[in-house]
Amino acid sequence: MDSAAKVTLFEDIFEITTLNPDGKKFEAVNRLNATGTTFECSLLLDINSQIYNVLDGEKVTIVLASTLHLDGSPADHFSFHPNATEPTLADNYEYVMHGRVFDMNYQKDNMVVISASFGGLLMRLTGDQRHLANVLPDMRLYLLMKKD
Repeated sequence: MDSAAKVTLFEDIFEITTLNPDGKKFEAVNRLNATGTTFECSLLLDINSQIYNVLDGEKVTIVLASTLHLDGSPADHFSFHPNATEPTLADNYEYVMHGRVFDMNYQKDNMVVISASFGGLLMRLTGDQRHLANVLPDMRLYLLMKKD
């Protein structure tokens, strides 16, 4: 079994359909609207545009993970002390955020809307409950992203 599979809660490739759909609200933040290519989830995500830049039409891999430790050992979620001798899940990605699920709204047709905050940068992920079952209310998690 791939070591990353032990810690991954959700993974898909998203195509960015709109950047800042309601106009740019903050100078250092881009809000991207994207659709998953495999599970057809809908994603609305704020990212720090001074650190990571994306464009309309680009595809990005998004992973939600419970820990960055490849062996699956729990993260302390209060600090991150990278050890140069031990690889982490973050090594394979270009942009990483840590946050907490603050709302889960179960809808008809087995759909769920997951809302999370990453230090004020927000995420809303909507999709089939079967694909998002590993994400739980009030869970602390990591969002990892890289361009495809």
